[in-house]
Amino acid sequence: MNRAEVFEFFRRLAEANPSPTTELEYGNVYQLLVAVVLSAQATDAGVNIATRELFKRIKTPEQMVELGEESLKNAIKTIGLFNTKAKNVIALSQALIDRFGSEVPGYREILCELPGVGRKTANVVLNTAFGEETFAVDTHVFRVCNRTGLAPGKNVDVVEAKLEKIVPQPFRRDAHHWLILHGRYTCKARLPECWRCPVIDLCRYKPKTVAPTSKPARSASRASSTARTAKARTASRPRASRSRSRPTRPL
Repeated sequence: MNRAEVFEFFRRLAEANPSPTTELEYGNVYQLLVAVVLSAQATDAGVNIATRELFKRIKTPEQMVELGEESLKNAIKTIGLFNTKAKNVIALSQALIDRFGSEVPGYREILCELPGVGRKTANVVLNTAFGEETFAVDTHVFRVCNRTGLAPGKNVDVVEAKLEKIVPQPFRRDAHHWLILHGRYTCKARLPECWRCPVIDLCRYKPKTVAPTSKPARSASRASSTARTAKARTASRPRASRSRSRPTRPL
C-alpha cells in the first residue's frame, strides 16, 4: 500500500471504532500485566473468565506472592499452559517487589527482563497502560498485515518494524488495537468476512469471501404442487356426518 492508502486504511477503521482498547479485563497496571502474560496462546475471553474472580482478591504483587503458585494454578487452570504461566506470574510478582517497589516499570527493555514477559506483552502494557505508540504483533495483527498487504513480513519482528515505519498520525497509538479487533471479528483466519469489511477495496487479498446467501424461495410451480398435494390429502379424509337424528315428536 502507498502512503495515502495506509492513511485511508486506518481512517476507516477509526471511523468504525473511534475508541478501541484491549478486551482484557483489569483494574490496575499490575493486573493488566498479569492478564497479558496469561493471554499468551489463549483467548482474551478465556482469560477474563479465569481472572474475573482472581482479580477481586489479588490486586498487588504482594497479594499474588502470598496466594502462592499452587493456588494460582487452581485459579487459572482453565487457561492453556497454566502451570508455566502460574510459575512466571509468581516470579514476576516477586521481581516487581524486589526490584521496582511493586510498581510496573514503563520501559520495554526492563519489562522484557521479567519472567514470562516478551516483546509483544511489553508492547501491549506500554501502549494500554502508559500510552506509548507501540505495535504489539499477535497472530491477528500478523495475519491482517500480510493478508491485506498493509505491512507484509515473514515474522512478527519484520511486521512490527514495518508498522513502526508506515503508520501515520493520528493513528499510531491505537493502530494495533484496530488491527487486533479487525482480525478477530472481520478478517478471520479461516473465513474472512470480506463482504462487511470497511477496507475491502484497499485490501490485496484476492479471493474475496462473498456474503452467505439466504435459502432460496420456493418456486411457484413447487408451491402450487405442494398446495395441490395438501388439498388432495384433505379431500381423501372421511368427513364426519353433520346430520343429527331428530327426536320423535309424541303423537
